Amino acid sequence: MTHTGDITPGRLPADQLAAGFADAHPPLDAKNAVIEASRCYYCYDAPCIKACPTGIDIPSFIRKISTGNLKGSAHDILSANIMGGMCARVCPTEILCEDKCVRNAEGHKPVEIGALQRYATDALFASGTQLFERAAPTGRRVAVVGGGPAGLSAAHRLAMLGHEVTVFEARDKLGGLNEYGIAAYKTVDDFAQKEVDYLLAIGGITVQTGMVLGRDITLTALRRQFDAVFLGLGLAGVNALGAEGEDLPGVRNAVDFIAELRQAPDLSALPVGRRVVVIGGGNTAVDAAVQSKKLGAEDVTLVYRRGPAQMSATWVEQEFAQVNGVTVKHWLAPTRVLAEGGTVSGVEFAYTAADASGRLVETGETRVIPCDVVLKAIGQTFLPAAIQEGGIEVLELEKGRIKVDETRRTSLPGVWAGGDCVAGGQDLTVAGVEDGKRAAIAIDAWLRAAVAADAGSLAPAPLPA
Repeated sequence: MTHTGDITPGRLPADQLAAGFADAHPPLDAKNAVIEASRCYYCYDAPCIKACPTGIDIPSFIRKISTGNLKGSAHDILSANIMGGMCARVCPTEILCEDKCVRNAEGHKPVEIGALQRYATDALFASGTQLFERAAPTGRRVAVVGGGPAGLSAAHRLAMLGHEVTVFEARDKLGGLNEYGIAAYKTVDDFAQKEVDYLLAIGGITVQTGMVLGRDITLTALRRQFDAVFLGLGLAGVNALGAEGEDLPGVRNAVDFIAELRQAPDLSALPVGRRVVVIGGGNTAVDAAVQSKKLGAEDVTLVYRRGPAQMSATWVEQEFAQVNGVTVKHWLAPTRVLAEGGTVSGVEFAYTAADASGRLVETGETRVIPCDVVLKAIGQTFLPAAIQEGGIEVLELEKGRIKVDETRRTSLPGVWAGGDCVAGGQDLTVAGVEDGKRAAIAIDAWLRAAVAADAGSLAPAPLPA
């Protein structure tokens, strides 16, 4: 095999880059939004509500769109999910609310709930209307570690309930997955930061960036300085391929590639291989593969060790990848990364199959896919070092993540956690938002109970509708 390694920026002219990274799903206009809203049956005990992790009253917000009450519609959405604008763009609605739409049972396409949710929230942000205000100050202080969806959701709800919140974020910007981990064509016009600005505008939230738990701050110190703590740490580790040669130049983590692209001021300055192989089967793999293609890579191949039904990327994401020129290959597991002249020249894969018990086995056959770049997207892991002090874990873990109860309370009094870092956590913005909201309500109840026990005068604040 002749190696023609080629990693370079500027593969496409500016106009093609702009077109490629334009909004992948343009918003509904007013006429089409009303038409789509009219398709909803406004079901009683609607199954779409139960399928939404944050419990948005979907029939209610859609009915308000049909009557022109966009402010009321947005209130229905954001009171349940303060990051409803981003979730309208990135939620896998095809396996959540829209999958449970009763129109599916009739053989019709479901109501476009995600598009309608975006229509209502976009109208609110464009108007500059602030829907929420803080309750009377409680005098209580809460630390939130992590400025991703879970942390921001917790911070907003706690501030709304009257508490003073300090958010400690490791990176330069808030937003977490929404800012650093999602394809650029899903969230154009810097929407992630616009949503963060809206959320912070409620007041009562102080932000400290560049603060890493275990390096700049410790859980022990936070518990001493604040009345309660919420941990929304996310997943900082990346799984290894376990294949020979994965440390070669040209092999990198897909999450780093996506983060670099999202923060790049000029896409034409980003280098991309002529031939790219992405290994993985989730949304991160799809985002990395499609964006490589949109940057100008000639051949992009996404490779997964099992079949399409086992991929964590939804059928919509898988179809989107193929429509955008990505070749998807299944039943192949990487065995080694090949090199010529010290740089990547290809990846050797073993053909795989599922045995009678469903266990993955190699068939004995192999094949090589030539490439200049390999992007690893085989999952991220929680790094417990952040919650270790003196080499000892200070929180109880379950399956490598923080163990919590149904209120997201941890094993330490006064400490809650949510998002991807908790046992059972999902790599979904909407799941993190619900964790943060649920924890904030529990923290508020705990703080008020403590004050009541001390014969204080902290009266319960009404929860938002």
